[in-house]
Amino acid sequence: MQEKLTLMIPGPTPVPESVLQAIGRHPIGHRSGEFQEIVKRTSNQLKWLHQTNSEVLTITGSGTAAMEAGIINTLSRGEKVVCGENGKFGERWVKVAKAYGLNVEIVRADWGQPLNPEEFRAILEADTNKEISAVILTHSETSTGVLNDLQTISKHVQDHGKSLIIADCVTSLGACNVPMDKWGLDVVASGSQKGYMMPPGLSFVAMSDRAWQACEKSDLPKFYLDLNLYRQAAIKNSNPFTPAINLFFSLEVSLNLLQKEGLDAVFSRHARHQAAAIAGMEAIGLSIFSAKGHRSPAITAVNPKNINAEDLRKAVKEKYDILLAGGQDHLKGQIFRIGHLGFVNDRDVLAAIAAIEATVQSLDKKHQTTGDGIKAAAKILS
Repeated sequence: MQEKLTLMIPGPTPVPESVLQAIGRHPIGHRSGEFQEIVKRTSNQLKWLHQTNSEVLTITGSGTAAMEAGIINTLSRGEKVVCGENGKFGERWVKVAKAYGLNVEIVRADWGQPLNPEEFRAILEADTNKEISAVILTHSETSTGVLNDLQTISKHVQDHGKSLIIADCVTSLGACNVPMDKWGLDVVASGSQKGYMMPPGLSFVAMSDRAWQACEKSDLPKFYLDLNLYRQAAIKNSNPFTPAINLFFSLEVSLNLLQKEGLDAVFSRHARHQAAAIAGMEAIGLSIFSAKGHRSPAITAVNPKNINAEDLRKAVKEKYDILLAGGQDHLKGQIFRIGHLGFVNDRDVLAAIAAIEATVQSLDKKHQTTGDGIKAAAKILS
């Protein structure tokens, strides 16, 4: 049967019907009063989602655009930054920082392991001359399913006094608690195709007062990603460039859905689906790749042991029309990833686990479990 594909990847995520329908509206003028009212309403909703009093700026672009904007609007060429690297996206921010001529020190952890907050603390405390201008890291490392301890690292950054903290919250915002103001986060970046339950195309960046002060001194090149332009336009409930108008229609609908559900309920739903996915995989006899106690509620990375992960993914897609994510770089073929982020319900999780269990039985005759994964997951979900 065609057109029945179910997305169980960390992005793009499934989209509610009402959000899809909103995109199909006829466009309106992006300088019109009607559009400005939409911008005004969604701006307030974005502050609610970020748990901040700061303005949340909307860019037509991916989450990478938001992260790059956060970096180039707060830093200057030659400044020292500390980048956390324990996966594909940590590596990306190192590349971006180096591309703009920043002096990068890297705090590494093996893929599947969390960044150690104590390493950041030691580096920051040793910086008596206050040469470190920013700490850059990924909260939910999508490539491995690890959730880094952003709250503790942010506290160490605040204790430093000068350094900013720039956080990639692309797969954590809307999936778990990220209270920007309470944690003292300076730059928070996210993307529409994740917890927002929307198609790709919009990204969001929120900046603290300290970040805006740093922005006044930043000398890195920027034009389309010049956040000063977005900030000035936001005062008038507008955008400096032609935005993805129809995605703003869907943004308002998706934020309405999230507000109706409530933040605590949204976080609880993601935690429940994470627990069910983990319980299901372990009951089947598969290993969870990410370190216990540091697992992201957005995605579960699985090591299928004696089965090639790509063979498993291919079989699940071809036979059950469920798309799982694969391993990246050196993990390709070694792990697969179950996305339970955004518009995912209990049925989706159970269907994915059942499909994986049946596929494991067909690919590895040593696995004789029948329904153990479903039983374990159903117990969590009930």
